[in-house]
Amino acid sequence: MSGERRAGASWGNWALRALGVLILAMAVSVAAFKAPDRPLESLVARWAPPPSQFIELPVPGGPQLTHLRDEGPRTDPLPILLLHGTSDSLHTWDGWVRELSKTRRVLRVDLPGFGLTGPAAHGDYGIRRYVEFVHALLEQQQLGRVVIAGNSLGGEVAWMTAAAHPERVAGLVLLDPAGLPFEPEALPLGFQMSATSVGSWMGRYLLPRPMVRNSVEAVFGRPERVPQAEVDRFFEMAVRAGNREALHLRLQALMAERAQGLQVPEWPKVLAPTLLVWGEKDRLIPPRTAESYLKARAPQAPPAELRVLPGLGHVPQLEDPAASLAAVRPFLDGLK
Repeated sequence: MSGERRAGASWGNWALRALGVLILAMAVSVAAFKAPDRPLESLVARWAPPPSQFIELPVPGGPQLTHLRDEGPRTDPLPILLLHGTSDSLHTWDGWVRELSKTRRVLRVDLPGFGLTGPAAHGDYGIRRYVEFVHALLEQQQLGRVVIAGNSLGGEVAWMTAAAHPERVAGLVLLDPAGLPFEPEALPLGFQMSATSVGSWMGRYLLPRPMVRNSVEAVFGRPERVPQAEVDRFFEMAVRAGNREALHLRLQALMAERAQGLQVPEWPKVLAPTLLVWGEKDRLIPPRTAESYLKARAPQAPPAELRVLPGLGHVPQLEDPAASLAAVRPFLDGLK
C-alpha cells in the first residue's frame, strides 16, 4: 500500500507540475500575443492618407461609415469599381490602381467588416447585404454603369450585384471568386480560428503575428514572396475595433449560405461580359472551380473568358499586380 501511496503522490506531483507549466505557457502566450482592438483614429495616419476619404452610406441599419478611394479622371464614362476579399482591404489593389488611374477612374472601398470601414452598421454579413452596400455606393456616388472587378468575396459581391442590378454593370472581372460551391485544399489558420465560437473568442484578445503571416502565405502561390509590409497590414486591419467579431459572423454567414446553396440560382442571371481570372496555385478556391462558372453560364450571355495565371495563388492582384493586370487589360479595353 505504501508503494501505491508513493505512486499516487508521485502522479499527483507530476500533474501539478504539468498544470503549472501549462499555466505559465498560457501566461507567456497572453503576454506575447495580446492584441487589443485599436480604434479607427489610431490607424488613419498610416492607412488612410489622401486620397482616402470616409463617407456615410445610407444602408438598412445605417448609415454605414465607409473607407473609400476615388482616383483617376472624372471624365471616364465607364468607371471601374474594385472589391477586395475576406479579411483584406482596398490596399490590395494598390498596384493595379497606380497604372489604371492614369487613364481610368477607379474606385475602391473597404467592405463592411474589413479594413478601415469596420463593422457593418446592421450587424448582418449575408451576401445580399453586401450587394445592398455596393448599390448604395453606386447611388451615392452618382455612378451609372460601371465595371466591377472583385477578388474572392469581392468577386462574389461583384457578380451577385450584376445579377441583382444588371443595368448598372457593364462588365465583370472575377479573380478567384467565391459564390459557387468549391472545395478548399487548404484554409488559412486565421479563417480556421475565426470560424469557431471558441477560436473567435480567443482571437478577440490574442493575435499571434506568426499566425497572420501563415494566413497570408497560404493565399500566395509563392509564400516566400510575402512582404513583411503586407503581414503588418493584415495584422493592423484585423485589430481595427470590431473586425475580428465581424470576421466570425461573416464566416458563419458563409457556411449558412453554402448549406442553402443561396448563390447557385443567381449565377445564370449574370449576363454582363465576364472575365474569370484564376491563380494556378490557389489552394483556397482551386482553379478547377472555374468549370462550374463556365458550365452554368446562361446561354443568352456572352461566353465567359478564363485566364489562369501561372505560379500565382488566391490573391493575384496582390501577389503580382503587373502580371494580373496585364491579363485583364485587353478585356477592360474592349468594354463599352
